[in-house]
Amino acid sequence: MLYWTLIFLVVALIAGAFGFMAAASLAASIAKVLFVIFLILFVVSLIMRALGNKGSTPPL
Repeated sequence: MLYWTLIFLVVALIAGAFGFMAAASLAASIAKVLFVIFLILFVVSLIMRALGNKGSTPPL
């Protein structure tokens, strides 16, 4: 997920440098959305990991 965010960020920067403002704006918006989704999934996975270890038996 973070990989795709960086890809769209690079696309937005390149499109902006060449003057394609509509494409740059779209790519930047997609990068922002993907980054927010990445952050939400990261926080959820941290919470699940913290709550999931309680009361579990140790591995054999």
